[in-house]
Amino acid sequence: MNLFYAPDILQTLSLPEEESQHCAKVLRMKAGEHIHIIDGVGGLYEAEILEAHPKRTQVSIISEQHEYGRRPFRLHLAVAPTKNIDRFEWFVEKATEIGFDELTPLCCRYSERKVIKPERIEKILVSAAKQSLKAYVPRLNPMITAKEFIGNSSFLIPHSSLFIAHCYDQPKQHLFNACQPGGDVVVMVGPEGDFSEEEVELALRNSFQAITLGESRLRTETAGVVACHLVTVANLKK
Repeated sequence: MNLFYAPDILQTLSLPEEESQHCAKVLRMKAGEHIHIIDGVGGLYEAEILEAHPKRTQVSIISEQHEYGRRPFRLHLAVAPTKNIDRFEWFVEKATEIGFDELTPLCCRYSERKVIKPERIEKILVSAAKQSLKAYVPRLNPMITAKEFIGNSSFLIPHSSLFIAHCYDQPKQHLFNACQPGGDVVVMVGPEGDFSEEEVELALRNSFQAITLGESRLRTETAGVVACHLVTVANLKK
């Protein structure tokens, strides 16, 4: 399946320039051929190419499906970018392939990386969604501090279960056991040096639950992927 991303496909009936170039120049597709298009918000469209042009490939919609691949829960991951940005980008790619809805990069007390390039992360989100045949592209929020994230309800899914993963020696429930099938979830994952004790205490005072991802001490990017996977699998529980 040749899958392309066009967020405004129903309005423009054409592919964006980058997607058009891939279609017309890289894949050498021609008028009359059929392609599939996602809009990033659950729409999957089958279309016929009317004109294959590297700047503006025009199409005609043949059929459309809405809420394609929609999951019975929403997952918001708030993860501190790693010092080595390649590791964070790996996390973004793999978590998108598994499936989640929203990403907020966190700047924490012990963060070694305080700046990211949103445009590059957006491209990875789109590319991974296309590769894994998903019609939903996760939303990327601006990078904010852990304190701002915890205290700003606009970043949190209403009525969701709130979790913070940390390595401090205190009672914690395993994320898999803490998740309720069909329930919306927010999971915070800290930087290489973990959240500070103050950040953890603030989260716990604001309805977050302390969770563990298992017995192994995981790298930040691994923890993000594991959290995404655990929430997904937990939603298969009977």
